Amino acid sequence: MATEILMPALSPTMEEGTLAKWLVKEGDTVSSGDLLAEIETDKATMEFEAVDEGIVGKILIAEGTEGVKVNSPIAVLLEEGEDASAAEVATSGGGTSVPVADAPADTAPAKAEGPDDSATPAPAAKGDRVFATPVARRIAKDKGLDLSQIKGSGPRGRIVKADVEGAQVSAAPAPAAATDAPKPASTDGQKPAMPAGMAADTILKMYEDREFEEVKLDGMRKTIAARLTEAKQTIPHFYLRRDIHLDALLKFRSQLNKQLEGRGVKLSVNDFIIKAGALALQAVPDANAVWAGDRVLKLTPSDVAVAVAIEGGLFTPVLKDAHLKSLSALSAEMKDLAARARDRKLAPHEYQGGSFAISNLGMFGIDNFDAVINPPHGSILAVGAGVKKPVIGSDGEITAATVMSVTLSVDHRVIDGALGADFLKALAENLENPMVMLA
Repeated sequence: MATEILMPALSPTMEEGTLAKWLVKEGDTVSSGDLLAEIETDKATMEFEAVDEGIVGKILIAEGTEGVKVNSPIAVLLEEGEDASAAEVATSGGGTSVPVADAPADTAPAKAEGPDDSATPAPAAKGDRVFATPVARRIAKDKGLDLSQIKGSGPRGRIVKADVEGAQVSAAPAPAAATDAPKPASTDGQKPAMPAGMAADTILKMYEDREFEEVKLDGMRKTIAARLTEAKQTIPHFYLRRDIHLDALLKFRSQLNKQLEGRGVKLSVNDFIIKAGALALQAVPDANAVWAGDRVLKLTPSDVAVAVAIEGGLFTPVLKDAHLKSLSALSAEMKDLAARARDRKLAPHEYQGGSFAISNLGMFGIDNFDAVINPPHGSILAVGAGVKKPVIGSDGEITAATVMSVTLSVDHRVIDGALGADFLKALAENLENPMVMLA
């Protein structure tokens, strides 16, 4: 039976994408694992694979098409012996649907409303009709399984190969589908919609007598706009500011870089800030936390995200287990992640996660600023430039020192003021006494 290949969700925020390039053409035979196309998500261009075998009967979405919704049909796969007419039947609603490369469970786009059905896959049957891939049907037939008794894990509850491979023949009839269906969520106490701001038409009318260029939003810019609007509207930010003296760190860094020169390693101030933040999360473990809707998750490892500016937006790649890595290892990993971020070659798992982020604009001459928390993180550190300033020394004399201003933006649902202050103090102590980071 002809099956539809559906647009996959390749990142947590992906609701639509651009079908950048087809790697197959109509009439090609494909097997499970073969590359089918390149998809541009909101963050990167990614290849995706077939999960079934067959012949590409019809390509429904031309390459270069933007705004293709997740789970919408993009091509039709035929079984051996089927002709092109079967593809027409499938596109008119007479076929089944099969996903391409199954995405991890946490990469499905969040639903705006409705019951939470994440714990129970949607039933594969609708009335007397069972939705399953051809491979799943063949395996079920060989094992003597009743497909109507199996819940599918594919898009829209389709039964895929993995569902039937792990299934066992059961003599007992399955409960009626109606008893398995989740109850509709109550609309009582439903949160009002967030204000959307002025409509585009209203703004266009305001400037209709002025010359302007209309800039089209790409997927990344749309995602940044949506997530940061959500962050400022839903996260109760507060801010902690502190000056950090850098002279000891700059001297120590210079000495280390001379010793590491033969290995081709050159440590940046940002490398020390990453390490200092990772160790501070270990020293103040209650600050190593994220907001999870109705609870707080306290992380054990220090996974530190670092903002990287790219053309048209930014990435926040995550250095996992940063507290366990040497400064030179963190430096090399950060350089690699930043380079691939600028080429938009990062995989979703490389920019997801973490509890704490660093945004450093000091290299651009910014003295201080307030950063917006990237949900679900509990905090983000805004780093300004190191500037020579007059300071009063411990002996009461006025001397010159290199001072860096930092601001910690904190989610008050996760971290209270005193806890945030403890974390910022631990971070500052690491930077002002850099040798302790090697202990």
